[in-house]
Amino acid sequence: MRSFTTGFWLIVVLGLFWISPGTVSVFGQGACDAVPGEILINLVNEADLAAVAATWELEPTPIERVGLPPTNRMAFLSGNTQTPCALQISMRGDARIARVEVNRILSSVENPGLPWTLGQSWAIGQSWAIGGSSKSYGRQWFPWTVRLPQAHQITKGIRVDNGQPVVVAVLDTGIDATHPAFAGRLVPGYDFVGGDDDPSEKGILRINPAYGHGTHVAGIVALTAPDVKIMPIRVLDANGEGELWRVTAAIIWAANHGANVINISFGYNVEPELLKNLLHNCDNNIPAGTQLFPELLAKVVVVSGAGNSGNANLIFPAGNRIDPQLGVGASTKYEHLASFTTMSLDNGGSRIIRAVAPGEGIISALPGGRYGFWSGTSMAAPIAAGVAALVKARFPALTPHLIVEQVENGVKWDCVHPTRGPIKTARVDAFCAVTGAVDCGENLSACDP
Repeated sequence: MRSFTTGFWLIVVLGLFWISPGTVSVFGQGACDAVPGEILINLVNEADLAAVAATWELEPTPIERVGLPPTNRMAFLSGNTQTPCALQISMRGDARIARVEVNRILSSVENPGLPWTLGQSWAIGQSWAIGGSSKSYGRQWFPWTVRLPQAHQITKGIRVDNGQPVVVAVLDTGIDATHPAFAGRLVPGYDFVGGDDDPSEKGILRINPAYGHGTHVAGIVALTAPDVKIMPIRVLDANGEGELWRVTAAIIWAANHGANVINISFGYNVEPELLKNLLHNCDNNIPAGTQLFPELLAKVVVVSGAGNSGNANLIFPAGNRIDPQLGVGASTKYEHLASFTTMSLDNGGSRIIRAVAPGEGIISALPGGRYGFWSGTSMAAPIAAGVAALVKARFPALTPHLIVEQVENGVKWDCVHPTRGPIKTARVDAFCAVTGAVDCGENLSACDP
């Protein structure tokens, strides 16, 4: 048995990446969208573990465990032919079990059948060659919109207290570490898919639809916060598939290795309780009764993509309003809400998706030393993550939830969309964030179609 608290290092930075919807089915629609032969359980009394395992035909010793009280990752006995989803339903009636979850496979943040970047896949008009130069990368539209040049006059990501660079962990498909955009910019990462210390991208162009996604996301962080260090962590395979336990392990590993910000550009359409508890622990104001992860306490800011469903159906973890976590939607170059972005409605001031950032036609790095366009909230999130890193550099004593509040205090968007209803959020503004400004203006046309 291994414990994440002892068997992994910890560094956390959430990036914005969304799984290809064609690779997995939506959980609850006729298929068990979970790793076969495994179940995750929390017990009322840990002394009952062996008895519970015997009752439900599980191996008596956990594969791994994490948290306090622990979540046990249990393997099925060889003769147990149930699906994890069916077993989960049955186990909910066992009074010895406090919580049971499947080791959920990452679901698409898009509607079924839609490409995970809103139809802008590498094979459909958005090729490797488009925007294929470092000049295009450095002179594109979004830095001016979020006032990065002004923010960079104040900080580019070096902490004022100790002169060290802020570290942003990108959990994604990996990275092309040889790309010129990352020269001198990386710290060691990890590959949780292959189980080694080489988080390089794996895949083939136009064969694996997620290939290049992690490199693209990391390149956006590099442009937004030029002096930060990027920690690449591979949690998604060549087809853009991941699983809950792997993501949990990666977040803990990143936090233990010194990450200050976590970028997650992927998500679930069903809320994973384990991930929710994990993210609550990233700050020092943990709700009563929450499972504890001491490794994470007040260490990291989490930034996650809202999803590209074009509606208000929440994707998690962006759909969790958690103090140290910021869900980010996408805006266009015309300062409108992107048609593809998931956006929560303003029902009584809930503001689940509390910020938007540019996510349309963003140029960034691609494997092989190239550059290209991509669109989606996967691109918006690393802009916000980069801005969070700039805030951390300028105000290193701020707690994660205060950094989130400073990043979300951008250009106010409070309007009624003609087809989507009331919207209340803010477009990220880097200059406002690093100066701590409280009034960054208002965009009255944000809801225009």
